[in-house]
Amino acid sequence: MDTTRMTAASVRRDGDTLMFAGELGRDACASAWTQARPLLAGTRRLDLTAVTRVDSAGLALLAEIAEQAGIDRGAGGVAGDPAGLSELRAAYRMDANLTYAG
Repeated sequence: MDTTRMTAASVRRDGDTLMFAGELGRDACASAWTQARPLLAGTRRLDLTAVTRVDSAGLALLAEIAEQAGIDRGAGGVAGDPAGLSELRAAYRMDANLTYAG
């Protein structure tokens, strides 16, 4: 994989939403977690519209963040569908809000 073309992941808070950008791959997860962790309290939504791709490590990160933050289980708890997310959610039996569907 050509890592020179990857966009570094970033996380910022906008109101009650964590806004992610870049690629949420294995190499970016530690940095993304470090950025997200102090922002979790009061977070109700995740916005992935600026995320270019998610791999299984990125999905695990997002699921952990969703669990710890108590992401809104109603409609709209997670916005955006970057490359890889739908397939991984199906493979790991997760719903649209990144919780296990059983």
